[in-house]
Amino acid sequence: MKVPFLDLQAAYRELQAELDAAARRVLESGWYILGQEVDAFEREFAAYCETKHCIGVGNGLDALILILRACEIGAGCEVIVPANTYIATWLAISYVGATPVPVEPNLQTYNLEPGRIENAITNRTRAIIPVHLYGQPAEMKPIREIALRHNLKVIEDAAQAHGSVYQGKRAGHLGDAAAFSFYPTKNLGAFGDAGAVVTDDDDIADRVRILRNYGSRTRYQNEVKGINSRLDPIQASFLRVKLKHLDEWNSRRHKIAAQYLDALKEQPDLVLPSVAPAAESAWHLFVLRHRRREDLLKHLNEAGIGTLVHYPIPPHLSGAYVNEGWKRGDFPLTEEIANTIFSVPINPHLNGDTIAYVINGLQKFGR
Repeated sequence: MKVPFLDLQAAYRELQAELDAAARRVLESGWYILGQEVDAFEREFAAYCETKHCIGVGNGLDALILILRACEIGAGCEVIVPANTYIATWLAISYVGATPVPVEPNLQTYNLEPGRIENAITNRTRAIIPVHLYGQPAEMKPIREIALRHNLKVIEDAAQAHGSVYQGKRAGHLGDAAAFSFYPTKNLGAFGDAGAVVTDDDDIADRVRILRNYGSRTRYQNEVKGINSRLDPIQASFLRVKLKHLDEWNSRRHKIAAQYLDALKEQPDLVLPSVAPAAESAWHLFVLRHRRREDLLKHLNEAGIGTLVHYPIPPHLSGAYVNEGWKRGDFPLTEEIANTIFSVPINPHLNGDTIAYVINGLQKFGR
């Protein structure tokens, strides 16, 4: 049997009639930049996230950059960021001229450890960006309390957390603003690049709307130096279709995760994912750890089971930040995670046979 890590065509096969109709609707409209389709998605996704505003943008990285700019965070500012995250979180901070200040994760959840944040705060700190990594919300209550004490913005990186919940609230409604990516592999994925900012803050929403469109509310009247980062109507139409199915697809992910957790709980040397009590993960990824990762991945590959490593090189050891002075050993927990983690398939279009085959492959390695 072959079990790809992710079959991107499966979502299209399941929703083909709806998606084809959405594409036709946009193509026949003659309106291909912003417009009614984007407006409708923004209303629907804001309602889903239980926020006042949603602003569709070009991608998840732009969403973070635009929030930072809307909050007037730039040169001379510092932003607390997880050491263990995809590099895009750091890049957004660097692109606005600010400095990322990494903080180690919790080794059980892989998310930013609140107890380590205050030691990293200085008089130049302006914000904290918790990442809801792999679909699990960060511990937002203590993070918000720290931010309140130090008058800091809290910006959610919710790129992997569509539909996840913390203390009864959806991701996107847990900070001052949140950045979403709709990259095709996400729980809510477009058929190309796309992203969004959601917020309850009227001022942040207004600034992001202006900044995404060349700094303009009215054509040819440019109030600030903005950029071109607008959600395409055709992607908005696809996202509107998929949004109606997101909770059902996330429910399927939950069921697959439960099967994995139950079947693998006695597996020697395999570290299973752990979900914090207040969190409901969207299970964007099912991430395991093993000391003999390379041997295990070779075994699974030979069995036809697709795997990926999210992420093999921490940002502080990447070429992008080679001139910042960080070295191997500076963030040992992050490096431990990077050296041992791997992900197995958990997309909502897997069937019982493929799930059982993945479980069997992991169990065979243990034996």
